[in-house]
Amino acid sequence: MDYNQAALQMHEEHRGKVAVQNKVKVENRDDLSTAYTPGVAEPCRRIHADPRDVYRYTAKGNLVAVVSDGTAVLGLGDIGPLAAKPVMEGKCMLFKHFSGINAFDIEIDTTDPEEFIAAVKRIAPTFGGINLEDIKAPECFEIERRLVEELDIPVMHDDQHGTAIIASAALINAMHLSGKRIDEAQIVVNGAGAAAIACARMFLALGARRDQITMCDSRGVVTTRRTDLNSVKREFATDRPVTTLREALVGADVFLGVSTAGVLDADMVRSMAGNPLVMALANPDPEISYDEAKAARPDVIVATGRTDYPNQVNNVLCFPGLFKGALSVRARDINDQMKLAAAYAIADLITDDDRSEENIIPGAFDPRVAQAVADAVAQAARDTGVARL
Repeated sequence: MDYNQAALQMHEEHRGKVAVQNKVKVENRDDLSTAYTPGVAEPCRRIHADPRDVYRYTAKGNLVAVVSDGTAVLGLGDIGPLAAKPVMEGKCMLFKHFSGINAFDIEIDTTDPEEFIAAVKRIAPTFGGINLEDIKAPECFEIERRLVEELDIPVMHDDQHGTAIIASAALINAMHLSGKRIDEAQIVVNGAGAAAIACARMFLALGARRDQITMCDSRGVVTTRRTDLNSVKREFATDRPVTTLREALVGADVFLGVSTAGVLDADMVRSMAGNPLVMALANPDPEISYDEAKAARPDVIVATGRTDYPNQVNNVLCFPGLFKGALSVRARDINDQMKLAAAYAIADLITDDDRSEENIIPGAFDPRVAQAVADAVAQAARDTGVARL
């Protein structure tokens, strides 16, 4: 199927993918007077007297903003806010389909982090949560940090944490399958952008050792000997005497690629430890194809970002349920414990009997996922004191 042509036809025919639909009928004078003036004044007065009632009388509690500046879209890069709109509309569509959450896409025409932060803060009263999307590194780290600190609703940059949560679920089950321990695994991360950093941080939260993680960027291994590192990359600079991805992979248990197509070859896969995990997540073309990796050695466990192969690391497994859980308890934010709870909830859906090299994470359309994640996230919010219900 020609997905490019099909997508153009779909988007043109429907003028996008989302719409606003009324919840109540307005068919006569009484309907109009109840839904709008004069009746609407009463919920306004109630909310003015007690701002918490906004959740009782409006859509705020089930409404998320998908906000982007269009600087890091899919595999397209910096294409700007207008060209990013189809992706943001798609994200809103997925929120509604997989979790019943209403979402509006908000494209902000600035690349200045301060202006972006100010714009999001000004629209925040409308929404129950903020899903930051497709914002380039390193600006995305500061934008998310500031908004988490300065708003009292859940804020999450999905490109960072959604990818990290799903990759962590895959790592948990791959380690079970191969009989390895996360705290003993040698992990190589290729890519040093938002998703890569978030994945590495979450692997640490799962028990991985910092000295066992080697990160590579477009210039090679991120080492303590380099002088061109920003503060985020320095967090994962290694003392290992290696300078290239090929050298770093010798004896490695895990490869995580959030980089670019074709950087991993069969010889590199063969140089890894027994029963290795290869997560080649570049889209649409991975760091190594599923078929090439499997041909290199039969014991490799492979995950990609593609829908046409097993073990798809797809953020749709995470963000609908995560926001659903956070909104259900009116969480003040989305903390690390909530993200870990989401990762374990996804991993736990694959039982010992079901787990195999082609089944380490659930499929995107597994109907259990969103509610399992929501329940786990809501409980973690209560346990950590950020739930208001």
